Amino acid sequence: MTDGVSRDEDSRPRRAGVVGSPVEHSLSPVLHGAAYRALGLGHWSYERVERDADGLYRLVGELDEDWVGLSVTMPGKQAALALADSAAERARAVGAANTLVRTRDAGWAADCTDVDGVVGALRAAGGFAGGGSALLLGAGGTALAALAAFAELGIPEVALVVREPARAEDALAAAERLGVRVTTRRLDSTDLARTAAESDVVVSTLPAGAVDERAHELARGRLVLDVVYHPWPTPLATAVHEGGGRLATGLDMLLHQAFGQVEQFTGEKAPGAVMRDALSAATGGELPLPLVGERGE
Repeated sequence: MTDGVSRDEDSRPRRAGVVGSPVEHSLSPVLHGAAYRALGLGHWSYERVERDADGLYRLVGELDEDWVGLSVTMPGKQAALALADSAAERARAVGAANTLVRTRDAGWAADCTDVDGVVGALRAAGGFAGGGSALLLGAGGTALAALAAFAELGIPEVALVVREPARAEDALAAAERLGVRVTTRRLDSTDLARTAAESDVVVSTLPAGAVDERAHELARGRLVLDVVYHPWPTPLATAVHEGGGRLATGLDMLLHQAFGQVEQFTGEKAPGAVMRDALSAATGGELPLPLVGERGE
């Protein structure tokens, strides 16, 4: 939590938004809009802002004092961390930030609530209590946030499966900072069925289509988080359901990462159920999106 701008007693306009490229399909306005209405923040607004990483630097320098926070999506997460005046330890460990909050001295504080997204998805949708080992597919930004989530969940051992191990340097560096032991394996030569079955958690951060042909191997895991949620259902989700496993999704991640952003922007507790219901309505109710303590069996 930062010392970000808290809610004033007057009706002074407050602005926040999601920044990225492309950003037109972002569901963050659904989540934040529902939260602000539920909190009685009628003078608050939240909008989409199309910017790439370089554009983020310029944007932050141009924002007036009405702006209290930014949700940062790709490709600007590393830039968000670099331009911030201060940063949460987990953002530094991950090497990226998805949250920028205006501080009282007019600076910007960075955080990575993507970590909350992974933790919340595994706990709420998957009923995961922590510990054990994990299988992680991919080494991009979401994978780095997953490593931080594993550290928070007390998972000390991770099998990192990637298409090209030479490109996993950032993930390995993040794991070292987080105190997580990682073994790197090549995707095309890994026995995914065996590795998944031996893991307490399986997290795939690979893009749509990347592991469709091996979905039933990954579905051997007791709990699977597939970050892809569109189009739905994914082949991996279908395989998990057919195998009777537990499934968490990227939509669960999106919901849970937004709670921390709302709280840091507004200084108020996020209205979780209201935000969940708004996201469910906006996505056709395709997924249950449970909160911690209400997962259906």
